[in-house]
Amino acid sequence: MSRNNDKNKNFEIPRPVFPKRAVVTGGMPYGNKELHFGHVGGMLVFADTYARFLRDRIGKENVIFVSGTDCYGSPIAEGWRVKVNNGEFEGSLEDFVARNHNKQKETLDAYGISPNLFAASGLGRSKEIHAEVTDWFISSLYKKGQLDRITTMQFFDEKAGVFLNGRQVIGKCPVDGCTSEKGYADECDMGHQYMPENLIDPVSTLTGERPTMKPVTNWYFKLRDYEQLMKNWVEELKKRKDIRPVVWKTIDEFLKKPVIYVKREFEEKYFSLKDSMPEHEYLEEKKKPSFTIQFETLSDCDEACRVLTENGIRYRTGKTLVPFRLTGNIEWGVPAPVMDGVDGLTVWVWPESLWAPISFTQTYLEQEGHDRSEWKDYWCSKDSTVYQFIGQDNIYFYGIAEPAMWMAQQENAEKTASPADGELQLPVIVANHHILFLDKKASSSGAVKPPMADDLLDHYTPEQLRMHWLGLGLGQRSVSFMPKPYNPDAKPEDSDPVVKDGLLLSNVYNRMIRTAFYTAQNELEGILPDLAPQQEFIDEANKAVLEYERHMSKFAFHQCTYVLDSYIRKGSKYMARQFTGTYPDKEALKQDLANLFYIIRIAGILLHPMAPFGTEKLREYLDVDERIWSWDTILEPLTYFTGSDHKLKFLPPRTDFFTRHESQFAQAETNE
Repeated sequence: MSRNNDKNKNFEIPRPVFPKRAVVTGGMPYGNKELHFGHVGGMLVFADTYARFLRDRIGKENVIFVSGTDCYGSPIAEGWRVKVNNGEFEGSLEDFVARNHNKQKETLDAYGISPNLFAASGLGRSKEIHAEVTDWFISSLYKKGQLDRITTMQFFDEKAGVFLNGRQVIGKCPVDGCTSEKGYADECDMGHQYMPENLIDPVSTLTGERPTMKPVTNWYFKLRDYEQLMKNWVEELKKRKDIRPVVWKTIDEFLKKPVIYVKREFEEKYFSLKDSMPEHEYLEEKKKPSFTIQFETLSDCDEACRVLTENGIRYRTGKTLVPFRLTGNIEWGVPAPVMDGVDGLTVWVWPESLWAPISFTQTYLEQEGHDRSEWKDYWCSKDSTVYQFIGQDNIYFYGIAEPAMWMAQQENAEKTASPADGELQLPVIVANHHILFLDKKASSSGAVKPPMADDLLDHYTPEQLRMHWLGLGLGQRSVSFMPKPYNPDAKPEDSDPVVKDGLLLSNVYNRMIRTAFYTAQNELEGILPDLAPQQEFIDEANKAVLEYERHMSKFAFHQCTYVLDSYIRKGSKYMARQFTGTYPDKEALKQDLANLFYIIRIAGILLHPMAPFGTEKLREYLDVDERIWSWDTILEPLTYFTGSDHKLKFLPPRTDFFTRHESQFAQAETNE
């Protein structure tokens, strides 16, 4: 049952159900740099908005929002090495991570992003707890028979005399249909996984040489064993309105049989080798430039790849479930537990980042004086839900590897996609599509360099940006971010889409608030009218609240902004009609003001998760406590919290609750 639903008897239509407790996570940015706009505008603003909404909706004591800096892995180690070599940084690798972590925290604060804990997997107390959780998680999988020790070929730089991990090697992604030129050791920047030996045209980033391959032994999670369970789970996801199609469609792509795509020019040579390859099916697709061969098992597919490579036949592999590597030999990583005498390994950054929110939850609970074991109340209870906000490139990890490993941790030998109470519950994956920059995919490692999140604040207020990003509809499709100061094609007379989306607050809503306050100050000595709103205003609020809540339950943030826009503009029309500056009938004025303050209150509650700075300033001038944000009493008038003869805080002339950036005023004067 949702919290106190029965108290809100004004709602005749069934309301969405929310959990008693919740964890909200935001994908972890690497500790190799500051945050670019995609980190904030493509994911963290959405996580923060939902966390703020849940705090209001089910009580802030029941919500834990955690995120943090991803401190380990080759991207960080390589970023530090390059900076040091170029004379751009002095200090240790840990110093480098700490500096970037602190800058990331400052950026989040500037945007009003409010995790209960923004931790760091490799710093301080969160590092210690994360290491403990990592040891427990992997050891537990091992004891349950969920791991394989596999020897594979790994890139080795003969000139440097070292094995290459992650971004220390770069080539073209071998997955069919992927055009990424940023293919690393065993994954590309689009999130596709493959065996290292399949990477096309690999080059060492250390020396520029083509690396050789040498055998290494690592621990792998038996991801392929969960194929059927994942298929069952996906079928359930397809029925749910709160799961975006991009999630289950992406997962579906990896649940197909292993395939190899071979260019037509090699077809004759393939037929001469066909009998020396494992059993497979040749798929006739005459109109395509490649033909497809399909296998029943991944091992058969791997053997076929070996045969094709040895005979000079070029190919690409399809998306499929491959054993999920847990360990590696990179020095900068969380130490892996010693198992079967295998020592000296560290944990690959992607697996440990999946359970990092669990370790961060424990860190936060300890920080607040609670027992760390209470993390299970949030991650393992049917009364709780974990919401994970990510970008679509990371669905493989959060939507495939993570739920499979969560299922693998179940105590019963028979695993299920519907965990019992007390077992790790499968999180709700909220994946956004790409946020483009000037119509191109932005990546800090790509050709199109996105602006840093801090730089945008030289042109816009945080709330202008928050409202703009929330309104883009990234849950439905990839959308381009087109800030006018960064757009070389923008003309002086063109409107700025970010500024335009902020006008609802900086113009319309501001005017409503100022009109209500100044009228009360001028006509009623600043006293809030002790009257209930008229029924039509309660009915209108009821409608807006329920519609907003339904959209929020499905993470349809852009739809929530439409609800707000409609509700505030209706209120503005009422204000323009009733508040003319002349009020011969003081009793009628009091009723009109009671109605207007009610509209302002309802709009403020709905805006609170999206625009926290301005709405908290509104609460300050209303002179009420935080109970005003609670959805338990969402349809009550302000007097419910104030009592009679409540004096509002004096509002000075020309006070703004939501404003434009100072540069925009200067630009407006220049244009005039």
